Amino acid sequence: MHVVILAEFAAASGGAEKVALESARGLAEAGLGVTYIQAIPGPVDPLLDHAGIRRIDLGLPDIWSLGAARAAAAGIWHAAAARRLAAALAGLAAPPDCIHLHQWTRTLSPAIVPVLSETGVPLVVTLHDYALACPNGVYYRFDRAEPCGLTPLSAACLAARCDPRSRVHKAVRVARAAALRQVVGRASRRRPLHVVHVCDASRQRLGALLGGYALTHHRIDNPVRLPDGPAAEPARGDAIAYVGRLTREKGADLVADAARAAGLPALFIGAGPLEAELRARDGVEVIGWQRPEAVWATLRARARALAAPSRWYETGPLTVYEALAAGIPVVASDRSGAAEKVRHGRTGFVVAPEIAPLAEAFAALRDDALAAALGAKARRLFRVAPMGLAAHTAALRALYAGLAESAAGAMQHPPALALEQRS
Repeated sequence: MHVVILAEFAAASGGAEKVALESARGLAEAGLGVTYIQAIPGPVDPLLDHAGIRRIDLGLPDIWSLGAARAAAAGIWHAAAARRLAAALAGLAAPPDCIHLHQWTRTLSPAIVPVLSETGVPLVVTLHDYALACPNGVYYRFDRAEPCGLTPLSAACLAARCDPRSRVHKAVRVARAAALRQVVGRASRRRPLHVVHVCDASRQRLGALLGGYALTHHRIDNPVRLPDGPAAEPARGDAIAYVGRLTREKGADLVADAARAAGLPALFIGAGPLEAELRARDGVEVIGWQRPEAVWATLRARARALAAPSRWYETGPLTVYEALAAGIPVVASDRSGAAEKVRHGRTGFVVAPEIAPLAEAFAALRDDALAAALGAKARRLFRVAPMGLAAHTAALRALYAGLAESAAGAMQHPPALALEQRS
């Protein structure tokens, strides 16, 4: 079997790229032929260094590197991206059995959807966020610091000042979402689009928001790479840790406030818009971005718990799952997909993303015996039902094989008969 994995980067700067890279490696190790197509030039992760993986670089610009007008136009419809992707697919030595799309918003744009649809190859899209439905991609009101409840592209949605940048930026995103809705709707009428959800909550939420498309929904956990080294000892940790982009929608400010209220230091690994504000606070330490091995060395030495108090409906934060696997308790937002993997009172706490409940959970973790027990239970339960790369790869292989078999079967029947069988 030959699978094309399409992403915008070949190195992990976020969860979507990390999943794409891990998937490519896992599938190649399982004996599948993998073509990894990256849209934007840049660093290449060593995970792609495998005999079973061929990499193609489309050489497209990151639209954020363009001027405002060109970036807006390319974000809405990047014709060059469509042409280069079509040429890359046509030039493959062997046709793919499946194409798996992970990212499209930084340069590929809605223009690639007709290209992918016209190949006739089954198309799978992993929904790492809400960009298939929501103009700003995260279904969150940045103007109100709360999740959105509006119907995407409704009159109320168009009027909302929800974009984190500006009204002009919102207008561009609305135009992009409208273009996407048109081409996805047209493509899904030709053949169902297969979407992969990474948590149950996003499947339920997006299922309602995407009712206008012909979609087939699948549920596959993101792969979790087990941190190297022995189990963590959270009872020895001195701080509540946060790993990721330092933003309000992810609740970085809540961690600082709640840790202070609980009488514990807050340790931040990452960078972002709140970095200067956090560095100025007492009891807060910000150490910036670190390599994965350095992150886990720090967490094992310092973390009493990992906090992930997202205000938005975050789908599947990998760091949360990795912390549980390492034996570190997690305090997760009840709005996040991570809450589905945290057992309240057994492996951590699931609370509202507000200062008071977070502070209560952090204060409880000052008890050494409780911190140790939660961490040990988290590590033990993860090993009973691992979310590792092997499980992720097996689920993908089963999905691809089923789609390839269905596609082959459909080609053996006249269109009218094939339609009758699907109904």
